[in-house]
Amino acid sequence: MKFSLLLFALYILIKWSAKTNSKFKRYIRKSKVRILIKTANGKYARLYIFNKGKISSRAGNTNEYDVALIWKNANVGFKCMQNKEKDASFNAAANGNLIIDGMSVYAQWFENGMKLIN
Repeated sequence: MKFSLLLFALYILIKWSAKTNSKFKRYIRKSKVRILIKTANGKYARLYIFNKGKISSRAGNTNEYDVALIWKNANVGFKCMQNKEKDASFNAAANGNLIIDGMSVYAQWFENGMKLIN
């Protein structure tokens, strides 16, 4: 449940930043990318759609993405996504707690964009 709320809160933060953060706004203005964040069992999932500066999102598992960040479980995903350490997601992937499916360049694009929000 708290992982699902975190994914929704992330959507609100991204949407707000797309309107108020000039660096983030410039970063996303030319991109068309679909990022799925979910748990391995698919119980918790949210798709983030970046469409040339416009942001939308929908809950639920889907195969319509450019890259999926797949967390081992909701607790691991929640803890890592809240972790402020620079290499938290890299370490999670190295430990097998995060799998990246699809074009990893988009995962890096997403992470770089999230750094502009913080």
